[in-house]
Amino acid sequence: MICRGLRLELVAGLGIALAMPALAVSGESARALATQTTLTAETRDQAGRTQAIVAVTVTGEDGLPATGAVAVSDHGRQLAGAALNAEGHARLTLALAAGDHRLSAVYTGDATHLGSTSQPAGLQAQATTTPDFQIGISPATISLTAGQTGTLTASVTPENSSALTAPMFVTLSCSGLPDQSACVFTPENVEIQPNAASAINSSMVIETQAASTASATHSSSNPVAWALLLPGALGLGGLAWGTRRRPWLNRLMLVALVGLVTMLGATACAPRYNYYNHGPPTNPATPAGTYTVLVTAQSSNGVTATTHSTTLALTVK
Repeated sequence: MICRGLRLELVAGLGIALAMPALAVSGESARALATQTTLTAETRDQAGRTQAIVAVTVTGEDGLPATGAVAVSDHGRQLAGAALNAEGHARLTLALAAGDHRLSAVYTGDATHLGSTSQPAGLQAQATTTPDFQIGISPATISLTAGQTGTLTASVTPENSSALTAPMFVTLSCSGLPDQSACVFTPENVEIQPNAASAINSSMVIETQAASTASATHSSSNPVAWALLLPGALGLGGLAWGTRRRPWLNRLMLVALVGLVTMLGATACAPRYNYYNHGPPTNPATPAGTYTVLVTAQSSNGVTATTHSTTLALTVK
């Protein structure tokens, strides 16, 4: 008995020893990979304003591109966000206010990658001589489960508003949302007064949709309707056979046909019947993925239109 017990203990110990490497490998594969985020930026003049063309790259410690979203910040304040493509790249175009800027990219991470932040890049933007504005979004990245809603803040910041002779009205909109989703701004139109200096905020709500299934609200069959429909169909067949012998049956057959069509309208052939007995059609969910959403601000003085935009990264789970 002692030898047998010893043998069992040895076998159990050997099993644990063999399992330890496997557990270690499993833990290693489950560990999120560290990442490296790099940002490069160059400026260009666009109608008297300075634009920054920003390129962001995120790679894992295994050398493979990462997935997910990045946000670009200026002195720690988020300006825009974007989804990484299959190569782990994102490209953003930013309108910069006059002065010094220090841009950096923040990668938010995903299921298999840790977040990381790039080294900052310093830029200089020139001042504009005409009334203008900037559009920003905060936060620049948002993650929602299908069926949830999320709230962000769109900020319109005046530039050189002292040159305004009348209020400037700016209309906000968005594009690039996935199917089964929508965005709503409150207010949709903001007003910049002459000599205004502070930003005007608008609440931006993104709505997604969860999948739904149809549910019947009534019985799927109507015994009374079938009791009338089946004999009616047989009667029409008899009338069609007898019309060759009795021409007066033509009129009777027409009346019976009208009655049959009316009966069909009260059964499963009618949309109303189908809705009450089988419920509404199913609604698909907002597709999962990471999307770059374009937020646009536009103002017009009746002659020329001024349009500026920024982007945000929307992740739907």
